[in-house]
Amino acid sequence: MSTALRIAHGAFGRVALLDMDASLVRHAHPHCHVLLKVEGGDTHFIVGDRVVPLTDTTAVFVDGWRPHAYIHDPSRPRTLILALYIEPHWLQVFRSSWAASGAPGFFAQPCGEISPRIRALAHDLAVVMMAHPDSRGDQEKLLSDLMIAVIEQFTEWRNGPSIREMSGVTRLDWRIRRVAESIRADATANIDIGRLAREAGLSRSHFFRLFESSVGVPPRVFHNVVRLEHAIKAVVTGDTRLAEVGARVGFDIPAHFTRFFRNHTGVSPSEFRAVSRLAN
Repeated sequence: MSTALRIAHGAFGRVALLDMDASLVRHAHPHCHVLLKVEGGDTHFIVGDRVVPLTDTTAVFVDGWRPHAYIHDPSRPRTLILALYIEPHWLQVFRSSWAASGAPGFFAQPCGEISPRIRALAHDLAVVMMAHPDSRGDQEKLLSDLMIAVIEQFTEWRNGPSIREMSGVTRLDWRIRRVAESIRADATANIDIGRLAREAGLSRSHFFRLFESSVGVPPRVFHNVVRLEHAIKAVVTGDTRLAEVGARVGFDIPAHFTRFFRNHTGVSPSEFRAVSRLAN
């Protein structure tokens, strides 16, 4: 069973130190997502359609809304992973163009060989999170240095894109934007592809293709992302009973909510809440 050792959250997004011993389903995040190995066995992720390694010398990079999954090999040792889920608006403080970090194409490749500096910063951040979970200032300084080092090495946006490149970053068909906003507005609603297609004025097949090409994920995956982010916010920042949190995102049976949450984050909502509060 996977374990969350530490979870930090704030304006930067969230950082999780995860002792992984189970696979995660194919999912996505609205964040710039970076995965770094801290200790344990080498492992793999699927990013898009590629299987990429996570090792002592390589990291995994996932653009916002890009589907990915974790592959756990039970014959290998557990892997301690530092998982960064970084808000684009937080990165924008360092360089305005980095607001595009949640868009497709921000990272040149889904995997790359990290510098000794990146490895040292990741290790230092993990150590501080374990030893001083409430030291927000120290953690955020290390996280800032780490993300700047990652972006400078692994994205073509390190010096800012051209105006022409920026014009395509947020391009989204207006019909798909309207449907996406309606899904965001009601995380409890069940997804009915036929109804959504009619709302968009498109055939079912055309709607499905246009949604995935515009957003980067199919409608059901998008819905799950919205539900998960709603649930994480409620689990971390509030005192609402977990059964009620589950009901708010469409799970009438608590066990179903727990399974959904664990399949996407690696840990149960109760563990996620308990560990995240160590940072308070």
